[in-house]
Amino acid sequence: MSTNPNEEALEALAAARWRVAGVLTVTTLVAYLGFILLVAFDKPLMGQQLVPGLSIGILLGALVIVAAWALTGIYMLWANGKYDRALHQLRGGK
Repeated sequence: MSTNPNEEALEALAAARWRVAGVLTVTTLVAYLGFILLVAFDKPLMGQQLVPGLSIGILLGALVIVAAWALTGIYMLWANGKYDRALHQLRGGK
């Protein structure tokens, strides 16, 4: 373990980045895997029509894509805000 406060703060910031990225990655993978498993093992459910031309499968597929965009946006907001601000302060910026 280092004794330099800047190094410790940088290590904590890097650990926070990995935690945020890990949680968002696992969330994305769970959404995709859940969708794929439903397609593979519950075709009747996925084929049920909500309205003509729109099945549960199509709706869930679109929601998985939107969720991936949203999770990417969450990471971007976090990285461009908190992470970049903390990194700038560690580099000696005001």
